[in-house]
Amino acid sequence: MDVTITKQPELRVAGIRHIGPYMEIGREFGRLGGMLKGPPPSGAQMIAVYYDDPEVTPSDKLRSDAAITLPGHTPSAPGLIEHRIPAGTYARTTHKGGYEGLPGAWKAVKQWANEHGHAASNPGYEIYVNNPMNAAKDDLITEIYLRLD
Repeated sequence: MDVTITKQPELRVAGIRHIGPYMEIGREFGRLGGMLKGPPPSGAQMIAVYYDDPEVTPSDKLRSDAAITLPGHTPSAPGLIEHRIPAGTYARTTHKGGYEGLPGAWKAVKQWANEHGHAASNPGYEIYVNNPMNAAKDDLITEIYLRLD
């Protein structure tokens, strides 16, 4: 796994809160798509934001957001919760393939951070580079950002 350390800017996002197992966030992305009433605004990216460590938080209590990034002064769609992801230092890796492989990719980047003397903190996030509606499962690209202390 190729992991780099990067400084990420603050991100302005708008989305829907999901409580429960992280792998069930897909239904909230479905709701998000319906609330957008069309494609995301120009320059926006689909993003999942994760607030809890699934190794210590019970799965029914995990908090995450299915969201989009909001570039510049783009207004948020009605009904979405807008907030900011803090700027900071993140471990970054790219996962290629189906979303079911993401838990393993997260585990690997956390292990990498630990082995290199970094402490992880929250939130972490995933940016979806392409869309499962028009990309083959094996061609899906997801950027993973693990916040470092």
